Amino acid sequence: MSKTAITAEPGIPMVIVTREFDAPRDLVFRAHTDPDLLVQWLGPRDLTTTIDRYEARNGGTWRYLQTDAEGNTYGFHGVFHGDPSPDGIVQTFEFEGAPGHVYLQTATLAERSGKTLLRTISAFQSVGDRDAMVASGMERGVHDSGERLAELLARLQAS
Repeated sequence: MSKTAITAEPGIPMVIVTREFDAPRDLVFRAHTDPDLLVQWLGPRDLTTTIDRYEARNGGTWRYLQTDAEGNTYGFHGVFHGDPSPDGIVQTFEFEGAPGHVYLQTATLAERSGKTLLRTISAFQSVGDRDAMVASGMERGVHDSGERLAELLARLQAS
């Protein structure tokens, strides 16, 4: 099984995440843009994700909420830049618990022999913002999301 690689170079306000999925690019793209699929894999396993809005188009906004077992809810929102396509998805990302700390996320999907390499680059306003995101438990969420996405893609291809 493929593993998620997270790179956060010292002094650079950026995080790069890569992972290969055993699925065609169009299916990986669909899992990123279909709200019904997104809630099945996005975020840590112990949180439930609900979509408030998800307008996957140029200028479209999105907002989702993640709720833990105690009922605590965490909101996230952003704006799509350009029309999302299998060639790339560009969007802003802001955690509502830390307003004003927005980062730009670019995801690219490259298909090779029926597998898809997902590469996500998150560019932060400062190294401090990047470090705060890493310290917040981002790594657990990224790893859980990758595993859950791989499981979802396998189920979708088996049906």
